[in-house]
Amino acid sequence: MRNTAKITTAVLAAGALTLGLTACGSDKGAADKDGPLIVAATPTPQGEILSYVQKNLAKKAGLDLEVKEFTDYVTPNTAVQQGEVFANYFQHKPYLDDFNKKNGTDIVPVAGATVHLEPLGVYSKSLKKLGDLKNGSTVAVPNDTTNEARALKLLADNGLIELKKGVGYEATPKDIAKNPKNLKFKELEAPTLPRSLGDVDAAVINGNYALEAKPALSPAKDAIVAEKAKGNPYGNFLAVKKGDEDDPRVKKLAKLLTSPEVKKFVEDKYDGAVVAAF
Repeated sequence: MRNTAKITTAVLAAGALTLGLTACGSDKGAADKDGPLIVAATPTPQGEILSYVQKNLAKKAGLDLEVKEFTDYVTPNTAVQQGEVFANYFQHKPYLDDFNKKNGTDIVPVAGATVHLEPLGVYSKSLKKLGDLKNGSTVAVPNDTTNEARALKLLADNGLIELKKGVGYEATPKDIAKNPKNLKFKELEAPTLPRSLGDVDAAVINGNYALEAKPALSPAKDAIVAEKAKGNPYGNFLAVKKGDEDDPRVKKLAKLLTSPEVKKFVEDKYDGAVVAAF
């Protein structure tokens, strides 16, 4: 069994396909189908879930699993596309669709391998409810396309703003039709949002970055409002480069990631901050 390799990378620009992945190390043969299955993941909760599988389930299933952790939303996809790793587990479908479209990549979800949802939440150091937002308040949101749209939809669902009809998964503040409180939006890199809480009135934060905050923020306990799991399109899944979906190692990992053991692990460890999506 290989130890989890944790790699901290700088947050990269979304067009980083041409950037050499020196931060990944030199993983010659990472896509070798006779070698270990190397999977890229963000640390929390994806890396933790994969580590649980690696330590408790993989060996029994005959799977040699290696996990590499990244702290941004770009490198895990570029690493799969360029063969530095074989698979990744960190994203939802709207984000992947947008990434493929913008970067000309051909990464696909593995069928039946949607594992969990991290509810997006609104957090504040000074407010107890959304209604306490004053006229002209500043709200920080993720600046990547799909998560920004997701954040705006959460605010719209809770009556703070109204979005133009049909904007879908690509909404930006320019697509706000009504803004009764004249809210100002500060667009920031998703990993920096927890650190922004002292500088804004409220922030919409991705579940994994909320969990990684110091101290950790829980969508279930600390968020003013959070996404509902039912019917949510933002479940995180295992993904590979197109054509690799039927690799036997990938199929083994997909089965393990959606096993009763993983579901119990998620329920016990995250107390509603992360929920199983299978």
